[in-house]
Amino acid sequence: MNDTQTMNNKKVLVAGATGYLGQYLVKELKRRGYWVRVLIRKETQKSMFQDVDDFFIGQITEPNSINGIAADIDWVFSSIGITRQKDGMTYMDVDYQGNANLLQEALKSQVEAFQYISALNGDQLRHLKIFEAKELFVDELKDSGLRYCIMRPNGFFSDMKDFLEMAKTGKVYLFGDGHLRLNPIHGEDLATICVDKMISGATEETVGGIDILTQNELAELALKAWHKPIKIIHLPDWTRRLAIWLARTFTSSKTYGPVEFFLTAMALDNIAKQYGTNRLEDFFNTEVEKMKEQ
Repeated sequence: MNDTQTMNNKKVLVAGATGYLGQYLVKELKRRGYWVRVLIRKETQKSMFQDVDDFFIGQITEPNSINGIAADIDWVFSSIGITRQKDGMTYMDVDYQGNANLLQEALKSQVEAFQYISALNGDQLRHLKIFEAKELFVDELKDSGLRYCIMRPNGFFSDMKDFLEMAKTGKVYLFGDGHLRLNPIHGEDLATICVDKMISGATEETVGGIDILTQNELAELALKAWHKPIKIIHLPDWTRRLAIWLARTFTSSKTYGPVEFFLTAMALDNIAKQYGTNRLEDFFNTEVEKMKEQ
């Protein structure tokens, strides 16, 4: 079946539609002509979307509130997940159980396929709280009998704004020598690849942006966006390991979850398959202009 035929008859559900990637996913699906239903938590969130066919109001963590959400749906896209645990919700509550609740609805309605957005190296970093939950759901999805597609994106451009915040002060701090590499991806590019991979029937794919950058190069781009001199402070790696130990020892998982994730990722090469056209340098320049206007 070609893409044109697919557009004519597929009904799609997007869960996580109000998030960074979810909003781009909805736009991309509508651009291609799909019928789209989105899950939202409250009526006021309808104003976030201009061209959606159906809204379903419910809480992913409350199974009864999403009863029937997948009725008449062919494909489910889920980017449901949290970076920081808040409102009493843990990674297990949202990233695992919330998606598991959605999967049960998908099975009940006999949907054709289910795409889940996990993360690069999540399957190798299950000891981290955030990935423990995500990968537990990946296991469940793979065992469900549904056609599945696991997307493993690298960091998003939006995640790189932390470097811009540091660069605003005139200095960027890095652990180690700054030679580790990554290729973050723009949400717009990732949304395109997510739909492409669903159409092609891919089961699992790593996805990164077009530019592979060292941490030093990333810091330089952030400083240049602010027109600051290049000043990068390299901290010894033991300070990173100590910070993880202190966070795990003296704070709750609610606090240390995102800390251990960020600090662990900073000590690894994070390179996924290269896709897209958006460049981080352009994103940084645009974001700095926005920040100056605030």
